[in-house]
Amino acid sequence: MTPTRSAERTRDVLWSDIEDIYAAILAHPFIAGLTDGTLPRESFRHYIVQDAHYLRGYAKALAVCAAKAPDEDGTVMFASHAAAAVAAERDLHATLMGEMGTTSEEAALEPIAPTTQAYVSYMMASALGGSFAEAVGAVLPCYWIYARVGEELLARSSPDPLYARWIAMYGSEDFQAVVDSVLALTDRIGEGMSEGERNLMRRHFHTTSRYEWMFWDAGYRRETWPV
Repeated sequence: MTPTRSAERTRDVLWSDIEDIYAAILAHPFIAGLTDGTLPRESFRHYIVQDAHYLRGYAKALAVCAAKAPDEDGTVMFASHAAAAVAAERDLHATLMGEMGTTSEEAALEPIAPTTQAYVSYMMASALGGSFAEAVGAVLPCYWIYARVGEELLARSSPDPLYARWIAMYGSEDFQAVVDSVLALTDRIGEGMSEGERNLMRRHFHTTSRYEWMFWDAGYRRETWPV
């Protein structure tokens, strides 16, 4: 199949597919509770513990992206991001969990919740079994949606110092710069994709964007295995 070239950037095509999902994320009581301070600490703690589990899997998916990248720039970028994901789990999450009375070692022993397991499993299967473009499509929502949410929540602010610190991380210019680099790569690889490859990338991007909503919802509900 011959590559398709479109005047529309790949990032714009991808985002147009999930505008309704992003709106649902912003409307979720977990997100609203961060900015008005009403989010129960138990829900935030559940989210942070599960995010620590998730980031360990996410780092591995980014390492797969690094291995599949067609050039050195992509390999270096995703490898550095994989290392940064592990560092974030060790540093920010350890600090936040410490303030909520939990150590990183204790949190690591807590069960991985159903949504966390499903999200990481889907992402790894897509990255390992698909093309480089498919792998990027699967990992991109975690970058991009967090940057958009962080930007929105930073404008709203929060009366809770703990939540404000979390918001400041994802709303920071440094994090935005990281996401911009991945979006630029997304547009570059999109220029040479076939229609079939583009559709697979869109499918993975749409699916993991749904998992982003589900992850926050699972945190809010303090999700556990039903049986």
